[in-house]
Amino acid sequence: MTPKVMIILGSGSDIAIAEKSMKILEKLEIPYSLKIASAHRTPDLVRELVVQGTNAGIKVFIGIAGLAAHLPGAIAAYTHKPVIGVPVNVNVDGLDALYSSVQMSYPSPVATVGIDRGDNGAAQILGLYDEEIRKKVLELKEEYKQKVIKSNEEIVQKIDNPHITNDFLRIKNLELNETTEEFNGSCINKNAEVVIIVGRHTDLITGKKVSVTLDRLKIPHDMQVIRSGKKFRAYVNTMKNAKIFIGINSNSSQVSGGLVGLTEKPVIGVPCENELGNNYLLSTVNMPPGVPVATVGVNNGRNAAVLSGEILSINNPVLLELLEKLKNKKINI
Repeated sequence: MTPKVMIILGSGSDIAIAEKSMKILEKLEIPYSLKIASAHRTPDLVRELVVQGTNAGIKVFIGIAGLAAHLPGAIAAYTHKPVIGVPVNVNVDGLDALYSSVQMSYPSPVATVGIDRGDNGAAQILGLYDEEIRKKVLELKEEYKQKVIKSNEEIVQKIDNPHITNDFLRIKNLELNETTEEFNGSCINKNAEVVIIVGRHTDLITGKKVSVTLDRLKIPHDMQVIRSGKKFRAYVNTMKNAKIFIGINSNSSQVSGGLVGLTEKPVIGVPCENELGNNYLLSTVNMPPGVPVATVGVNNGRNAAVLSGEILSINNPVLLELLEKLKNKKINI
């Protein structure tokens, strides 16, 4: 049986992070392969694993590495399949590995997740094409949700301070009402496969780069500028046919963080710089377990579009051909 996912470790010392990935893949019953190969010490081995794995039918690659962490980028150089990068904290809190993984040049994106977050991997991508995996992803997300809710009884209710009112709006008694309100704004392409949400008008320059690249790849998409709140939720509710959401955000990164709570579909995050020159990479990429944001480099909207294309091309040979030409620089995009 050909596995759907290949995990490649840059070093045997990264196995603890790989075990987080394997635990989720085992739980979701997704077949996978595990290899150890270094981008620096065994570059030929990395190339052959990726090329032969791609040709054999691997759907998603996961590259796990610390320090310089060039492994995810090396994988991306040899495949048109989605590559997930997991930076490992070896030194300087893992920031060296994070920057090496996420700041990839166009058109070779790496869908980078948080430092040591091997558990935020490939399942949501595969769920787009496998209903059983999608159902299991939804069940897993529900487990994470219930864990948060139950912690109120297990932790909060046991606190016996003189002035705490434990029975006020007790969580276990609250009725959680799911809203079905839909967006009433204009210019919606309800058949969009990719939905772009921009947090601020000043980030529209990056949003337009995403849109132009998606146009060239002939991927139907829609874009709105919405920060948060009822309008944000209504828009996500409306875009039922979307397969991928792209959140473009500076400042507090509310867009990508808000999206993962409202959809089980893959969410790609594009951190931006604000007018003070501050970027919001860390608040985009470092998400907790169960709510991954596949983050690309700062202001790199074009790579977000290419990553969308890689995900959507898994079952689309026409799009796959366009991507292969793009990666081989045979077309001017």
